[in-house]
Amino acid sequence: MESFLPLVEYLLPDFIVSYYELLKVASVSNVLHIYLQEKNYEESELSGKNLLSKGFLPEITIQDFPIRDKRVFLHIKRRRWLNTTTGKVEQRDWNQVAQGTRMTSEFASFLSERFL
Repeated sequence: MESFLPLVEYLLPDFIVSYYELLKVASVSNVLHIYLQEKNYEESELSGKNLLSKGFLPEITIQDFPIRDKRVFLHIKRRRWLNTTTGKVEQRDWNQVAQGTRMTSEFASFLSERFL
């Protein structure tokens, strides 16, 4: 998969390339399924935060821009961490899914501009 990363960077939203690892791509009929898993924090990002990786949240599926007339669905597994100081579970704050939809914010904005 690593050899396809430069190409994938042009097809996926910027935040996906920065914070997610590409696990697999599957094409079923006219639908492209892209499976992603959130990367763990770098050691330098963790200093002083007392965070311990505790697995993943349930997978979510969101729709993104079509590619070559194929519908695209991003299957995303987000990480969660335990703050060992407070005992609370934490996760990165993402606002990439448009409110009230299962689409990326960018795709939802494009559709609203196009059809309004």
